[in-house]
Amino acid sequence: MQHYNYIFTGSGLSALMTVYEMILSKKFNDKSILILDQNPKKNNDRTWCFWDEKQSFDEIVSKKWDVALFADATFRRDLDLHPYQYKMVRGLDFYNLVFNLISKQKNIRFANEKVIDFEELGNHCVVKTETQNYTCNKIFNSIYHPEIVKNQTKYPLLQQHFIGWFIQSEEKVFNPAKATFMDFSVEQKGNTRFMYVLPTSETEALLEYTLFSKDLLSKEEYENEIQDYIKKIGITNYKIIEKEQGNIPMTCYAFWKHNTKNIVNIGSAGGWTKASTGYTFANTIKKSKALIRFISSENDFRKFNKKDKFWLYDLLFIDVLFRRNDLGSTVFSALFKKGNPTLIFKFLDEETSFWEDLQVIWKCPKGLFIRALLERLFR
Repeated sequence: MQHYNYIFTGSGLSALMTVYEMILSKKFNDKSILILDQNPKKNNDRTWCFWDEKQSFDEIVSKKWDVALFADATFRRDLDLHPYQYKMVRGLDFYNLVFNLISKQKNIRFANEKVIDFEELGNHCVVKTETQNYTCNKIFNSIYHPEIVKNQTKYPLLQQHFIGWFIQSEEKVFNPAKATFMDFSVEQKGNTRFMYVLPTSETEALLEYTLFSKDLLSKEEYENEIQDYIKKIGITNYKIIEKEQGNIPMTCYAFWKHNTKNIVNIGSAGGWTKASTGYTFANTIKKSKALIRFISSENDFRKFNKKDKFWLYDLLFIDVLFRRNDLGSTVFSALFKKGNPTLIFKFLDEETSFWEDLQVIWKCPKGLFIRALLERLFR
């Protein structure tokens, strides 16, 4: 069996971001690294967005916005994002960036193979694919098994699920300088439902019908809602350029408890998604950097975990939406109607002081969150 220092089971965002950070650090040039995935990452299968005040990945950012719209059935507000910008990265552009960098590294190899099992055996690990086995010192696993979360009740699981159409219309209806962050004016139907619109020109945009809820919908329901919204904003003639769909777990489940000395779970499998929003890109940048710092000085992955005040805030938020999924629009509207957008995004980036936390939290419906806190304390 071929032996490697590090094996990545899966080559999604978290794995590629971690490998990217490894390369940039220049601390792993003497380590052999294998990336295993049945998906060669040759297609644009998703779009990531994040707010940023630096120049993070600007070489592959396909569009930026300084203003974002928040709306519900009763009001609309343009959010001035300064000093942040809202940025969009196409999946394929990110894959190409990282794989181009990997191709220049003599110590890193990608194998187009499906992982079927892996385990720790004493001081080394074994990874089994459909065609062969490998051994290694450490495994970075990003293969997510939802049943791990579904088979417990301590930490509720919501899902951010969506279908998106990138369309080109004959009518000039979009403002390419303004993204629609959340439009809750769509019928809620007992859930937390909104439209998300990323215009790239006056006639082109990505429109996603998105839910934060427990259960998925039929494909027809998402697409019917997109069609209705397209009509509502005044488009009569258009063509679909591209489609995408996704399902992101939103939970505060303690994924790190499944880490072993030599196996660390990353990405969705490691709880790297921001539980209260489902945002992954910026969070993965931070988590991958933290992981690289960790393995530069530590050898036991069981020590790589984090439970802080933001974890608690997210937990209470998920508790509220899980119990009262019909009130999602109310909660978000209370936050964004009069709240300072810059402070809210800083809070969601987990970079606020406790005093700043209180300024954001105070805008939320207090009864819902006090009840959630009391239920947690006396559970």
